[in-house]
Amino acid sequence: MAKVNRLKVSFHDDPRVLAEQSAEDYSRHVVPLAARSSRWSLAMASWSVLSALFYLYISVAVAQAVGTRSAMIGIGLSIVFYGVINYIISQRSIRNGLSVALLSRSIFGGAGAIISSLLFAVTAIYYAVFEGSIIAVAFQQYFAPGSDIRWWYLLVVLYAMPLVMGGVQVWMDKLNGALLPLYVGGLLLIIVIAGTRFGFSFDFLSIQPSLDTTMPGWLWAFIVYMGICVNMMVTAEFSRFGKPEDAKFHGVITFGPVFYFALYAVNGLAGIFIMDTVFPGLKASEQGIAEAVLKSSGLVGLLFILISQTRINTANYYMASLNMAGFAARGLGLRWPRGVWVLFVGACVYLLMLTNVFSYLLKALAWQGVAVTSWVAILLTHYALYPDPKSDEFRPGRVKAIMPGAWAILLSTAVGISLIELGEKGAWYVEIAPIIIAILAASSYWAINKFSEGRPLMRLAEPREEVQDVWRQHIECHVCERSYSAIEMDRDPSASQQAICTGCAEGNQSFLQSVKMESHQLSVQSRVQSSVEDSI
Repeated sequence: MAKVNRLKVSFHDDPRVLAEQSAEDYSRHVVPLAARSSRWSLAMASWSVLSALFYLYISVAVAQAVGTRSAMIGIGLSIVFYGVINYIISQRSIRNGLSVALLSRSIFGGAGAIISSLLFAVTAIYYAVFEGSIIAVAFQQYFAPGSDIRWWYLLVVLYAMPLVMGGVQVWMDKLNGALLPLYVGGLLLIIVIAGTRFGFSFDFLSIQPSLDTTMPGWLWAFIVYMGICVNMMVTAEFSRFGKPEDAKFHGVITFGPVFYFALYAVNGLAGIFIMDTVFPGLKASEQGIAEAVLKSSGLVGLLFILISQTRINTANYYMASLNMAGFAARGLGLRWPRGVWVLFVGACVYLLMLTNVFSYLLKALAWQGVAVTSWVAILLTHYALYPDPKSDEFRPGRVKAIMPGAWAILLSTAVGISLIELGEKGAWYVEIAPIIIAILAASSYWAINKFSEGRPLMRLAEPREEVQDVWRQHIECHVCERSYSAIEMDRDPSASQQAICTGCAEGNQSFLQSVKMESHQLSVQSRVQSSVEDSI
């Protein structure tokens, strides 16, 4: 074994890292304490999700299917369900500072984390297509109904990309903070205008069910909302920027029950009222919601759509570019700036918009919803099995290529897609598919953990044990010559055991091969020693 060299330790954050990562948002690194956001800055960035017209649409669709009463009961249960789970996720993410991709590595392994990054990136791209198309259609209908929609698609993409170039802490939080009052005020104004023009009524609270289900309507509604698990990945991605002292605030307000009350209950009731008032009896669609807003309030409605969709698409483009950058670095060895991936995401969004997007998008999102539901169930099971955040081993040289979570998510996703595609429409097992998927993912992850070897790789030296405070002390990486928090540093067997950061270790074949050899040698030595001790 090579001699272990002395670490280059400092007690202050590297100013070059802070400057470089202000735009990169630590996509391949742990977020250090010095880079954490203030509570309201993070809240404003995260609450961009609040303004998606999708949440107005889904409430209308559910109310029309099972009736308003059952829909509101289901929404109430969803607020509790999401509030509790996202509280748990946010507390853990604030403590470990890990992105979705880094967190996935400890559960799914090095190869599995690559799949997680791609899954989240593609899901965010599809949502960007969905929401961006609404803005383009609204612009076309208001300004030039006979014009070529492709030019409106291009305009929507071109103005969205610059808004996320700087990341969460540069001005994405400020943009969404400034637009939030306009969104809330605009929603209230549209409700007033719609009621004034078409008549105020409480009929929207007594919509009758139109769907014959095999279960109570409120349970059907709850299961529908349960399928929107992508918000839990959003929580993990954003909450890593929270300060430890703000953990409870973020758990309750930014990511917890207060947020979901606004997202599901307030938006839900508003959507049901607007749609039922302007187009009573018309079947719900997200385009229909946009048309109802335009018909009820004209220019005010157009500005509301622009503001609401701009806010949500900052989140979509941000998450897509962040995870695409992570996927490219881990899977393809491409360490390009996140700004390049913003442009790439924009190009993908535009090309998808040129297709008949609404003909296949819902099916694509349904498939991805299966995978995301599995991901969340496995994540929560992991937290239950390993309550100490120190067990979240994410360093490339410390985890195997395939960890137990990879097998669990492949199994549950395959079963889930089979249920959706091959199951009889309306059958009970199809209607409760999200519950089946979640139970299967959690139980298979638990079982595989019980009966397989999922522990970190054996290594010669551990930098974390060579410092007193893994968060406040920083170690210089011999590759990039930047100093990062000791929590993410490792030793490089291919370079005389010098220190290496997580970002430089990813996709570094020389490093990974040396780690594999070192781990194998240590494992052999350990087995030999155990055999000798047993024979004595």
